[in-house]
Amino acid sequence: MDAEITLLAGTAGTTIASLLATDAWNGVRNGVLALWRRVRPDHEEHVAVQLDTSRRDLLDARADGDEEAEREIAAEWRGRVRRLLVAHPELAAELRSLLTELAPGTRATTTVTQHATASGDSRVYQAGRDLIIDQP
Repeated sequence: MDAEITLLAGTAGTTIASLLATDAWNGVRNGVLALWRRVRPDHEEHVAVQLDTSRRDLLDARADGDEEAEREIAAEWRGRVRRLLVAHPELAAELRSLLTELAPGTRATTTVTQHATASGDSRVYQAGRDLIIDQP
């Protein structure tokens, strides 16, 4: 189980660090705090401060061109998550679920269904997202 916890903590640390400076920030923060709240509610406020500090540090580092900062922040969160999982291995399934929800490319997508009818000399242009038309 220790190798599994280490691997899961590594994935969590990397995911947390990579999403701190994205639009997914609130989801990351809420999800991580929910894990701590379940087993260590007395540490929730401290973890919230750590998340906020990590986000600020990452944003500042990116503005300064410091590419090493994200790896350092990921290592810090890897350690925090690993210690949490060692003390509370029952959180592993919940953490996996959170990582699946937060991981880029695994979020729910919207299905677009389009129908069009053209007649005569009319044209129909449809797109589920970006559409570039390069015609006179």
